[in-house]
Amino acid sequence: MNSKKTSDTLDPQFTRPTDLERTIREHGYALVSPEDVLTFIKTSSHELSAFSESWNTLTPDQYLKDGGRYRKRRHASLKIISDDIEVVPHRAHWQPETYNALHGGMHRWFDPIETNILSSNVMTSLLSWLSSLASKLDGETTWYGETHQFRIDTTHGIGRPTPEGAHRDGVDWVAVFLICRNNIKGGETRVFAVDNPNGQRFTLKEPWSLLLLNDRRMIHETTPIQPTANEGWRDTLVMTLRSNSFLDESAKR
Repeated sequence: MNSKKTSDTLDPQFTRPTDLERTIREHGYALVSPEDVLTFIKTSSHELSAFSESWNTLTPDQYLKDGGRYRKRRHASLKIISDDIEVVPHRAHWQPETYNALHGGMHRWFDPIETNILSSNVMTSLLSWLSSLASKLDGETTWYGETHQFRIDTTHGIGRPTPEGAHRDGVDWVAVFLICRNNIKGGETRVFAVDNPNGQRFTLKEPWSLLLLNDRRMIHETTPIQPTANEGWRDTLVMTLRSNSFLDESAKR
């Protein structure tokens, strides 16, 4: 992390549910345990397990400028008003170079998330809970959400969860759910404030553990992964929320 200082704590320190809003307001981010994620979204572990199987159908990311073949993904965009979730017509994922120096300025057309996954109880429950929490923290608004399924694999060597390095996403809220770690080492998450050199580092290991952060205040990255056996990968679900509009070339802030 160059000049940024991090603590020596590698095990995630999960926030108690009763302290979640306060912790996010004070620190700009929070870590939520898998057990509490299940409680918040009122979903069974069986449903989560079935939902997680869809990561086996992800398709290659064709836009990696480093020439890598380590990332598979699917993408969807949604408009959320209170409990009403509207899937918008499939659109490109776009970020300016100010937020993504490596892939900024590109219209990246990833394959869409499969319809049955996007309409599943797990996905809709996650989106409803996340948008409700964001509205409690920021006030009621229309949320423009993007959902990304990622698989970083090590078939061809080292896999890079964040090839763009430490970054912000250009949204208001980012939720990173760990789905699976299989036969890998590495993948340490690092989070620090935009205006403060002190940060935290930890490794998400338990399926459905969650990093939730205020993207206006926090920068984040995840270190590369290496295989510990023949096949290794790291699966995540990333959800972002932005008020007023999607992040595209016409977006204003």
